[in-house]
Amino acid sequence: MKKIVLIRHGESLWNQENRFTGWTDVDLSENGYIQAKKAGEILKKNGYNFDVAFTSLLKRAIKTLHIVLEELDHLWIPENKSWHLNERFYGALQGLNKLETADKYGADQVYKWRRDPDEEPPAVTKEDPRYPGNDLRYQELKEAELPLSENLNDTVARVLPYWQSEIVPALVENKHVIISAHGNSLRALIKYIDNLTNEEVIALEIPTGIPLVYELDDDLNKIRHYYLK
Repeated sequence: MKKIVLIRHGESLWNQENRFTGWTDVDLSENGYIQAKKAGEILKKNGYNFDVAFTSLLKRAIKTLHIVLEELDHLWIPENKSWHLNERFYGALQGLNKLETADKYGADQVYKWRRDPDEEPPAVTKEDPRYPGNDLRYQELKEAELPLSENLNDTVARVLPYWQSEIVPALVENKHVIISAHGNSLRALIKYIDNLTNEEVIALEIPTGIPLVYELDDDLNKIRHYYLK
């Protein structure tokens, strides 16, 4: 049996303010730091150790990972950062308050933008400061890889190749893996592992800062999953 731990970053400042965040590099809130520390304490209490870590290029996920690993005295393990694990790119919604956006466009439309796997939010232009091509950390990406907007299926399409090429080999080698990422990049991964329908993934909620353990068989099929609290 193989185990992998998934953790959505601790609460961010924009989670706290109920804003669409996406690839905007927002820091953890004070509560987010507390959540990350508690996650590390829970993993330590339950005897978890890790050989390798994966995270995104966004500080809220990176800091959550570092806080967890510090609690475990595991800051020394190899750490792989990739844009493939970034949050879904919310396009022109990024920075907007969700309730104010619902007042403007209607609650049904905003719900579709947030949860419908096929619904794409309004796009940014390449002149928009939020366009990833303006950010140094994405300078090596091809133009086709730089999103103007993403729906969940777009996120799945970039997360799964990274899962297959980078994370699966570590699991096959029986390494203990932790992934610190985001609500939608983890939702994309869980959709694949659990073989969820679009309707099921729409209803999927992933809390911030709580370790989610997946037990997999030797063929990486799910045996069960559970939160550590």
